[in-house]
Amino acid sequence: MREDKIIELIESNPIVIKNIENPSDEMKIMAIKKNGIMIRYIRDPTKEMNEMAIKSNSRSIEFIENPTYEMKKHAVSELWNTLEFIEDPCDELIKLGIKQKGYAIKYAENPSDLLQKLAIEKDYDSIKYIEEPSEKMQLLAISKNYDALRYIKHATLNAEILAICENEAAIKFIENIDENKKILFIKHNALVMKYIVNDIQRDVVELAFKEVLSKENITEKYVRDFINCDSINEKYGNISMDKMIFIYRYGSKACKRIAVDEKLNMM
Repeated sequence: MREDKIIELIESNPIVIKNIENPSDEMKIMAIKKNGIMIRYIRDPTKEMNEMAIKSNSRSIEFIENPTYEMKKHAVSELWNTLEFIEDPCDELIKLGIKQKGYAIKYAENPSDLLQKLAIEKDYDSIKYIEEPSEKMQLLAISKNYDALRYIKHATLNAEILAICENEAAIKFIENIDENKKILFIKHNALVMKYIVNDIQRDVVELAFKEVLSKENITEKYVRDFINCDSINEKYGNISMDKMIFIYRYGSKACKRIAVDEKLNMM
């Protein structure tokens, strides 16, 4: 078949290059221009062909032997997950990937604190690709979204508390919670009671609430949550009296002011 006819075939369907013995440079270039991935079927491509392939399709880097730094940089800047095909990518390439998706951190071996921070700030759940993250990184991820706790295998107590403060549902991601930890969580977020309605004796629960509600620096949120949480109720046996009466007896002045305001808002 004449070369011009073959080139026409390649132009309409570049995979044709795969079945051509000893293709000319013009045929190779046509195939690469149409789809850079075709570089995989070309023996001993020139540097120019490799560069052309990368520009045509960043994923072609998978099939380029010993790509230059510029080729790597172009590929990663276009598609972060092409890092998969780059051996021992440097920090600058990882940063390029992280700019698109925090998950790029998974291609870094022993990533620096800076890379970890950049990844978590981009996507909080990138922490799942960081082995044994420090408490600092745990807290950063959780501050972005409490859901990050589900991806941390060995969360510190401070990380757990922050997650609970952000959202009581975080308790679902914490295993082997003993009574002391449940009490601690109640002291940080009254809404935790939704998940441990009858787990703790009433006098212990009340003691925890008394401790928190008696403080002058108590937050508005805690008081309002305490009042509005249906799971804190005499009918469940976790409190011995009406919650407003409880606040009247044991709450600080600040607590009582917030409670009165909340009740007025509910009218």
